[in-house]
Amino acid sequence: MTQAEDAVPQDDAPKGAVPDHVVPGDVAPRDVVLVGVDGCKTGWIAVRRDSGAAPSTAVFPSFAALLDQLPVNAIVAVDMPIGLPDFSQRGGRGPEALVRPFLGARQSSVFAIPSRAALYAEIEAFTTVEAWYAAHRRASDVAKTTSDPPRGVSIQAFGVFAKIREIDSLLIARPELRSRVFESHPEVAFCRLNGDRAMRLPKKIKGNINPAGMAERKALLARHGYGQHFLDQRPPRGAATDDFLDAAAMMLIAGRIARGEAMPFPDPPLADRFGIPVAIWA
Repeated sequence: MTQAEDAVPQDDAPKGAVPDHVVPGDVAPRDVVLVGVDGCKTGWIAVRRDSGAAPSTAVFPSFAALLDQLPVNAIVAVDMPIGLPDFSQRGGRGPEALVRPFLGARQSSVFAIPSRAALYAEIEAFTTVEAWYAAHRRASDVAKTTSDPPRGVSIQAFGVFAKIREIDSLLIARPELRSRVFESHPEVAFCRLNGDRAMRLPKKIKGNINPAGMAERKALLARHGYGQHFLDQRPPRGAATDDFLDAAAMMLIAGRIARGEAMPFPDPPLADRFGIPVAIWA
């Protein structure tokens, strides 16, 4: 990646600080709504910024419900894989292999995406933990038969299959969304926003929030225009603090996309069999 800084006015601020009245994305095209999205326990958390307004945050039960609240000119950057392979190669799709080298110790946050068949192998709701694990095993078996070398599905990846399918089905049914909804990744976003330097500290350690890692990311987001009071707020019910900060980073990437500053990995993007673009933007 080449270094690129967000242009947020800071003339009256000391070096490294941003005045409270400055909001992120001030140089986005007029009237464009910027939205950053991350999956959360109860659905999707979005950080939204309308032209000339301060950012806001809300949780939605589905991606379709989120889109229903947006104007047609909204640009959405979401932390979720978009565009699915029919056959999975070593390292996943092209985007994953391209961004990992930039992330250093954070590259484990980018997991390989299995085949479309594996993602759609189990689509029913699960009423018991046992049924969930049985479905995971079946999806993993399908993944092994549609990958080279044969590779199963991690628990982490299986946990977001339903959300991946949500976006996938929408982009198949509504092709016009493909020019408005873009895949990104939080650690790739933080790296880009940090002058192409990966975050030093993890957000979590053994599944638990790492306060130092969260503080590192908050400080970076503040340098890109977010007010400290906004970053320190309690996330909406149903979302965790790391989901909220990831969505805030996604909104900055939406601004970069709107301004023509973002880079897709790969460049140009690939396409899956439905013509859906396959790239991680940052």
